[in-house]
Amino acid sequence: MADAPHTCDVLIVGGGPAGLSVASRLPDDVKTVIVHQDQEIGLPIRTSGGSWTDDTARLGIPPEMYNVLEVNEAYADAAHTIIPLAGNLPAILDTPRLYKWLASQSDHKDREILLGTKFTAARRLSDGRFESTVRARDGVNRKIVSRYLIDASGWHVAVLRALGLTSARPERLGVGTEYEYPLGDNAPNRGIIFLGEKVPSGYGWAFATALGTLRIGVGVIQPDTDASPRRLLDAVVADTELLKRYKLTLEGEPVVHSGILPSVAFEEQMVWGRVIRVGDSANFATPTAGEGIRICIELGRVLGEQLGQAVKTGSDKPLRAYERRAKRQLKTNYKWGFLINTRIAKYGPEEWNASVRRMAKLDTASVTGLLRNDFSRKKIMAMASAGGKAWVRARLNRLKRK
Repeated sequence: MADAPHTCDVLIVGGGPAGLSVASRLPDDVKTVIVHQDQEIGLPIRTSGGSWTDDTARLGIPPEMYNVLEVNEAYADAAHTIIPLAGNLPAILDTPRLYKWLASQSDHKDREILLGTKFTAARRLSDGRFESTVRARDGVNRKIVSRYLIDASGWHVAVLRALGLTSARPERLGVGTEYEYPLGDNAPNRGIIFLGEKVPSGYGWAFATALGTLRIGVGVIQPDTDASPRRLLDAVVADTELLKRYKLTLEGEPVVHSGILPSVAFEEQMVWGRVIRVGDSANFATPTAGEGIRICIELGRVLGEQLGQAVKTGSDKPLRAYERRAKRQLKTNYKWGFLINTRIAKYGPEEWNASVRRMAKLDTASVTGLLRNDFSRKKIMAMASAGGKAWVRARLNRLKRK
C-alpha cells in the first residue's frame, strides 16, 4: 500500500533567495514545505553574488555577508576607465552565508525543508489542490499535496512546465563560469569588468569577496554565441600579459563555480490561480548585468506577505497584488534593459572600446542606473547625452507607444 501523501498549505519548489524569502514572510502557522535539489542551502555556488550597498541596507542584510567594491574599472581591448561610482556601491554577497541566513528567518515557523530532493511532476486534483511528486537522492518518490504551488526553481521553470503552463525553458540563457582564488596581493576593495574580443556576446569580471578570495569569471549569452564560457575563461587566466594589464595576480588552484540564468524579455504574468512564480522562474535577473538576488529577496518577501493573506482568507486577490507590484517595479526597466541587452550582445571590439570611453563621460547616477537596470527618463536622457542619442530617443518613443 502506498504511503499517504504529505500535505501542506504551500509547496515551494526551490530553496534559493526567492523561495526562502517567500517562506520568511508567510504567517508562522501556515504549513510550508520547501523542496531543494541540493544537499545544502547555498551550495554549490551558482552566482557571483553581485548587488548594491543601498539594497543590502534596505533589505537588512548584515554587512559581514558582503564585500564593498570601492574601486571599479572597465576594460575593453583598447580602452580603460575608472567607472564613476559613489555612494551606492557594488556589493559582492557571500551567497552561502546569505542563503542560510534567509532560511533561518523561517526556522521558527511551521516550515520543512527537504534537501537533496528533486521536484519531478505535478497535477491539479479535482478539489483544486496540487499533487506534486518529488524524488530524494535515494530514488524514493514522495507525494506532496498542497493548496498553493510556488515555482522558485530558477531557469528550469519546473513547476510551470510540469503543469503545462509553459512549454519550454527559456530559449536564451546567460551561462557563466567563475574561478575563485586566494586573494593574495590583489586589492580587497577593487572590482573590474572586461569586454570585447575575449568575451563575445557577454562580459567578464574580477573582484574580491567577503571571504578574502578573488573571483574571476566570464558570462556569455547562448545561443547568441556558441562559445564555452569555461574555455573563454581558461584563455583569460592563461594570458599573463592580459592579467598584468588588468592588475590581477592569480595564485594556487581555483575553485570552480558555474551558473545559468534566463536572458529573455520580461513577462507580466506571475500568477495562474494558485500557481505563482518568483525569482529566476519569473526572469527577475536584470538584463544589463544579470544580477537579481536583491530583486528575488524583495519580491519574494512581497509574495510571502500576499500569499499569507490568500491562505488565511481563501481569496486569490492578494496574489494579484503581488503580480501588479512586480509589473510596476520591473516592466519598463526590463524593457529598456532587454533592448540594451540584445544590442550589446552583438557588439564587437570597436563598439566596446567606444562604450568604455563613453562610460567615463556618464555621471554617477547614470552609470549606476545603467548597471542596476534602473531607467528613469532622466537617466535615459543623461545616457543619451554621452552618446547613442538617436537610438535612445527612438526606443523611448517605442516604449511610449506600448
